[in-house]
Amino acid sequence: MAGLNIHRNDTVQVVSGAGKGKRGRVLRTFPDQDRVLVEHVRMVKKTVSSKSGKNTKGGIAEQESPLHVSNVALICANCGKPTRVGYKVDGDSKVRVCRKCGSAQPIRSKK
Repeated sequence: MAGLNIHRNDTVQVVSGAGKGKRGRVLRTFPDQDRVLVEHVRMVKKTVSSKSGKNTKGGIAEQESPLHVSNVALICANCGKPTRVGYKVDGDSKVRVCRKCGSAQPIRSKK
C-alpha cells in the first residue's frame, strides 16, 4: 500500500463534491483508508452527551468529517494554485515537486 501525497498541515483545495472550491489545512491523515481531515470542510453535526464526572455540556456539536484524498488537491506554495504532486530525488533525499511550476513543496510536519 502506498502512502499519501498529502501530509498534515498542507493547504489543500476540494476539487469535487459538495465542498468544491473550499480551501483548508489538513488536520489529520488516514493513510489506511485513503482519507484526509480538512479544517472547516465537510462539517457534520454530532450529538454529544454530558459526562457525569466532567464539566462537559451535552448537545449538538459540529465537527469535520474525513474526505477521500482523490477529492482534494495540494495548493502550491509558489504558484498558489491547486496542483498534482510529483517526487524528485535530490541528492540522498526525496522531495515533493509541484507539477505546474516545478518548485519543491516542503513537508511541514512528519509526526
